[in-house]
Amino acid sequence: MEREKTIGFVGFGAMASRMARNLRVAGYGAVVYTPSGRGGSDGDCIVGSARQVGEQADIVIVCVPDDRALNAALYGQDGLLGGMRSGGLLINASSNSPEASVALDQAASALDLTALDAPISGSTPEADAGELVILVGGPEEGVRRAQPIFDIIGRLTIHAGPSGSGSKLKLVINGIMAAGMVALAESVTYGLASGLDHATLLEALSAVPVVSPHHKRKLKNVFAGDISSQFPTRLMHKDIGLLLTAAAGHALSVPLMAAAAQLLSLTRRDHADDDYSASLKVAENLAQTHL
Repeated sequence: MEREKTIGFVGFGAMASRMARNLRVAGYGAVVYTPSGRGGSDGDCIVGSARQVGEQADIVIVCVPDDRALNAALYGQDGLLGGMRSGGLLINASSNSPEASVALDQAASALDLTALDAPISGSTPEADAGELVILVGGPEEGVRRAQPIFDIIGRLTIHAGPSGSGSKLKLVINGIMAAGMVALAESVTYGLASGLDHATLLEALSAVPVVSPHHKRKLKNVFAGDISSQFPTRLMHKDIGLLLTAAAGHALSVPLMAAAAQLLSLTRRDHADDDYSASLKVAENLAQTHL
């Protein structure tokens, strides 16, 4: 397939594979490197290093778990940056620290590449439907070039500002998600301990506007016994850790985020790869009742 219709992927987990599926429907091909050695789909070109992805695609989407994985994928002899041609576009859809995004922008610029930090807001249902929200940091011309891709995988692109801004906005959004889950978990725990039943709580909390649609969906799934991963606990825990570190750098007091980190730490022990809504079960178990 022609280079301009080939999208490179470094990391091909639950979100990236769904993005690739929607791009494939729109006429794009994919060249894929999975650091784990697993994954890939029929029709995708699977290669053995991130560098090889860059050698075969001028536009590459990176979607890896954290700063360490990002650095391993980008730099060094087999890293993506060593393979990309001058003028290439690197879309970093990973949720990483703003500092890592700024460092990537600097490294890419030195090689005449354009880098965008473009983490995504949404879980697997939104990825399936091409309804993600793309949070972008980087130059305007890079965003314009990436927009046709963003329009396929998402419903809205928000250009938050210069390099690192997308990563910062992602931490803001995930902080609200995590804090909301803590409030939901503690309130539901009280409701059950006080004698209210599951059906009453679900009916009431599903009807009132103070609970977000996202958290209503999580509550319904947990009450149905479904904690299958749409957003793994280990990744939410990582993101709240990044937020706490960033807030400390600005000398900010964020006690709700600290509380969320504590609940997520407990949840991660037994539910690292389950959905982070498993924290509802953990909080309720701490109160010695049962969902």
